[in-house]
Amino acid sequence: MSSTDSNCLISQHCIAPDLVIRGSGAWQSALTKIRALSSRPLFLGRSAATQPLRNGLITSLVSAGLDVTPACLNHDCCEEDLSRLEADFTVHRSDAVIAAGGGKVMDAGKLLADRLDLPCITVPLSASTCAGWTALSNLYTPEGAFLGDQALKRCPDLLVFDHDLLRQAPPRTLASGIADALAKWYEASVSSGASHDGLIQQAVQMARVLRDQLLIDSVDAMQSPGGDAWVRVIEACGLTAGLIGGLGGARCRTVAAHAVHNGLTQLQACHGSLHGEKVGFGVLGQLRLEERLGGNRLAEQAHRQLLPLLIQLGLPVSLDDLGLSNASLSDLQQVCEFACREGSDLHHLPFSVTPGALLEALVGAAEPSVRRP
Repeated sequence: MSSTDSNCLISQHCIAPDLVIRGSGAWQSALTKIRALSSRPLFLGRSAATQPLRNGLITSLVSAGLDVTPACLNHDCCEEDLSRLEADFTVHRSDAVIAAGGGKVMDAGKLLADRLDLPCITVPLSASTCAGWTALSNLYTPEGAFLGDQALKRCPDLLVFDHDLLRQAPPRTLASGIADALAKWYEASVSSGASHDGLIQQAVQMARVLRDQLLIDSVDAMQSPGGDAWVRVIEACGLTAGLIGGLGGARCRTVAAHAVHNGLTQLQACHGSLHGEKVGFGVLGQLRLEERLGGNRLAEQAHRQLLPLLIQLGLPVSLDDLGLSNASLSDLQQVCEFACREGSDLHHLPFSVTPGALLEALVGAAEPSVRRP
């Protein structure tokens, strides 16, 4: 999180969790730290697929002497769930939040702890986002449509990044995390690449190094879970991507890729796609905009480089891949109008974009770039 007064150039940054414990067996190593933060945690999860895993974590907490209250999200991170969970805190007198799951679970846990001014512990069960790291939560409607993001007072008190837990996640979640992390470079280089602020410059260059690492290691990581490349990639997606956001803050902004994600969430047909899957498609759309409206030859080259990788990773690269083959023109216009609404991150592009121009870019996102003489 970063807030800047343009007159005095003072920034505040929530750069990182107070403590990160990472590696194989990190959860067991973290129990002493968790016990120091809480004796009566609310343990938040969501997915039925991860319920057995969460049950095991809860059992180990109880064995360590903690009084645990299990809780589940009914929806994405939304006010309806948050209000219900706040009431649970009153009943159970919980003294901390442990959020174990994907990005929306951790966003909800962080926001709940922030509002109640309680310690927050994040336990990613996939490497699909960097939500376990950041001082930011995304809010949705109960139906899953994006509403906006909310800056938090601080990063989590403890992030437990256990490789053994992450290795049990479906491969699709890692591919999604790769797409989300890749977007750091493609967006930050546009929004902040010309910044004169040294910290912002360094965050942007970290995003470039992150991209390079993922271009090199992603395919090997997907093919060999638990291997060296896999470790580098999960930590790039779940840790380094969050650090870049912490250093750069609000001035190292998302741009069109996340704006496209936000627009796509407005359609029920897209709710089966993961966050990073929509963001990765949004990167292709952003590069098309830069190429066609901005005349950026580097964007053309980047599209040629990125498209085959996304396909190789099994990520969606077209509206059809996202389940929108039967979407009406009105549906697609709704996506683009939301992405182009006033205040959207899309407007950090250095040129104007209309909903019609964005729609054209999204329709052509998967078309191979033609080399120009």
